[in-house]
Amino acid sequence: MTPRPLAADHTAADHTAADHAGTDHAGSGYTVDGIRAAVSPILRRLSAGARERELTRQYAFDDVRALARERITLIGVAKEDGGAGGSVRDVADLVIAIARADSNVAQALRSSFLTANQVASRPDLPGRETTLRRLRDGDLFAGTSNERTGGASGSVNTTIRRDGGGYVINGEKYYSTGGLYASWFSGLAKDESGTVLGFTVPVDREGVERLDDFDAVGQRLTASGTTRLVNVRAHEDEVVIRDNSLLDNPWLGAFAQLYLAAVEAGIAAAALDDAVWFVREKARPIKHSTAARSVDDPYVRQTVGEIAARAQAARSAVLLAAEVVHGVRGLTGSRARAAGAEAAVTVAQTGVIAIEAALRAAELLFDVAGGSITNRDLGFDRHWRNARTVANHNPRQWKAAVAGAYHLTGEEPPTSGLF
Repeated sequence: MTPRPLAADHTAADHTAADHAGTDHAGSGYTVDGIRAAVSPILRRLSAGARERELTRQYAFDDVRALARERITLIGVAKEDGGAGGSVRDVADLVIAIARADSNVAQALRSSFLTANQVASRPDLPGRETTLRRLRDGDLFAGTSNERTGGASGSVNTTIRRDGGGYVINGEKYYSTGGLYASWFSGLAKDESGTVLGFTVPVDREGVERLDDFDAVGQRLTASGTTRLVNVRAHEDEVVIRDNSLLDNPWLGAFAQLYLAAVEAGIAAAALDDAVWFVREKARPIKHSTAARSVDDPYVRQTVGEIAARAQAARSAVLLAAEVVHGVRGLTGSRARAAGAEAAVTVAQTGVIAIEAALRAAELLFDVAGGSITNRDLGFDRHWRNARTVANHNPRQWKAAVAGAYHLTGEEPPTSGLF
């Protein structure tokens, strides 16, 4: 496919001042229940349009803006920081709900929720007050360190060099999840001495180009394409040294992996929704069925029950893991390390359950009817394709093997960021 740059009318300014005019952003009035109630009609619109967007490759710009205006990323951020309060479980519950409506949108918001989680869980986070202010303003974030420029996986070839009172960045990042929706882009770059630095710049800064070139089998509308950085200027306060080696809990990827599991749980729930709808509204019993209606066919009932069981298993595992992740907050020293390792393993096990539940639920959806359920205009194949694509972010074989090693020998998970 030919890469497409972002349309000119979707800029950082669109996501900030224009959307927030006349709104109180003090933050103290936001609550978990209030935000959930406010986003309910938005999620219904997202769900209703998900199939059509998939078929026509249209992004949900208006609904994503609406979600941002309701300050969804303030769930899990402490009240004293201007957030809505709540726990990691509350965040995971919301992510499942968004993914149930449209897993593309949930995935596109991942960097924004990861940014909010860093603020919520790390009082020592560099630039924390600036990031908090942006979250309170309803800004969305994108970010990636991924590159396709050769070298070992995880290597950084994007360069950053001193220039006057700031820096100049050059490079190309791939898998810029949520890039077309975001106001801010974060990444990693290497300076002249080989030190890896983190940077965050507005997406409408000169030299930042966002391409719509992501072309996977699923999750096609997650805005996860290439971000080109051509002589992009960064101010002193937009660049930080990223060194997590001295943290008491080095498993910073636990929440990021929990997020992916929540997306899988949402996909499983969406497969259940479509199975129930099709059986009630469209399906006819096969010729040798003993039932006059599909809803009364015992094998259809069994299949829908199996889908429901898998959706429930995925959701339950995600919410349990969220509580374990939340329990690491506030701990220090050896207690933080032990709890962090346990949380990382719990999330890895949850990933196995959520991935397999979503894939199986998406497959079973086609067993509730005959050939008509495979019609392309229904778009039911997207559930399996989306679940499969999310699963490939971190193969579940690694998750299971790491969990097994932890239980058998006490071996800690890798600190690669994927656990």
